Amino acid sequence: MALIVQKFGGSSVADATSIKRVAKRIVETRRAGNEVVVVVSAMGDTTDELLDLADECTPIAAPRELDMLLTAGERISMALLAMTIKGMGVEALSFTGSQAGMITTGDHGAAKIVDVTPGRVRDALDGGAVAIVAGFQGVSPDSKDITTLGRGGSDTTAVALAAALNADVCEIYTDVDGIFTTDPRMAPHARKIDAISSEEMLELAASGAKVLHLRAVEYARRHGVEIHVRSSFSGEEGTIVYTPAKGHPKGDQMEESVITGIAAEASEAKITVSGVPDVPGVAARIFEVVAKTDANIDIIVQNISAADTNRTDISFTVPMAEGPKVTEALEAERENLGYETLFYDDQIAKIAVVGAGMRTSSGVSAQLFRALYEAGINIEMISTSEIRISVVTRADLMEKAVRVLHTAFDLDSDDEATVYAGTGR
Repeated sequence: MALIVQKFGGSSVADATSIKRVAKRIVETRRAGNEVVVVVSAMGDTTDELLDLADECTPIAAPRELDMLLTAGERISMALLAMTIKGMGVEALSFTGSQAGMITTGDHGAAKIVDVTPGRVRDALDGGAVAIVAGFQGVSPDSKDITTLGRGGSDTTAVALAAALNADVCEIYTDVDGIFTTDPRMAPHARKIDAISSEEMLELAASGAKVLHLRAVEYARRHGVEIHVRSSFSGEEGTIVYTPAKGHPKGDQMEESVITGIAAEASEAKITVSGVPDVPGVAARIFEVVAKTDANIDIIVQNISAADTNRTDISFTVPMAEGPKVTEALEAERENLGYETLFYDDQIAKIAVVGAGMRTSSGVSAQLFRALYEAGINIEMISTSEIRISVVTRADLMEKAVRVLHTAFDLDSDDEATVYAGTGR
């Protein structure tokens, strides 16, 4: 008998028909002799609808009350799913995040899991029931308030429960058949990957791949949780995300490809601080100002200093939503920092090619730059890691760049990938 944690996203439980389909899958897993814990997201676009309601009621929602509001979406899903499973003759008990023992920091809207004490979940399993847990939420032991983990937090809830319960596998159900070499909405001939290492998946998730949440992959790698990404709309085997230290038969059998996948996103903005004095300490002061805004910086590029002025330009990217507060903070410190001009550009896209095989293969950069050049796509910024090359280009060229690189690195499949529902989450 295995202990299996299953997570179903919003598109998988979007309506009554979808909930019944999910319930049938859960019941089949339980009747096969497995212990089953299920984590659910809010139905369909419920979270966005609740946010819109909040905006209509007040221009600035209190963070505590917003968390109380948003967690209602997952509570609806868990209760409906538990009712449906019971109607199929299998015992099921639903739990909010706090009831399931998800202990978090007190940061409303962006809480982090600090502990998991799943006593009630374990009791439900021991009693023969399926445990249904509301994803995305927990409770702060300091304030006793309900908190949310941020968008995509249900993935992290599922992985955290799998780690705490020592589950055999954490199955993340979505609306595609697994993890593909790129988003099949941008490249229809993307190929499904049978197994991928957590380090490669971390790079893809950090670069815009939305099939798995970055924090969930980080948590899984840290705690040795095996993730199986698969579709809730089919019975196809999906993709195994394994930790390199533990390995996996599917991963071990494969000859390591140079490039495993390509990710892209157009949700970042580029900020250029122009005419910066090229003297020690200026860059430190600039990024100290940025740090105070709590913005996450991705790519940083500094130009060569102009000989006649001894001034340079520093460009960096931040999430688009955080761009305005960063520019405001830098403008406020302009006199102290001594720069000449500040430029803000939110019409950019980041494309990343990722593959563990890059460690032992030469010529990847040349192949990437040649492919983009021949397609007439200009590169504005470049960043690399041991297994990733990221480039920034114009947002309206993102999908074209993904398709060009997908073909250039021989990732195309003969068949078109199937997307069953929504966004791939």
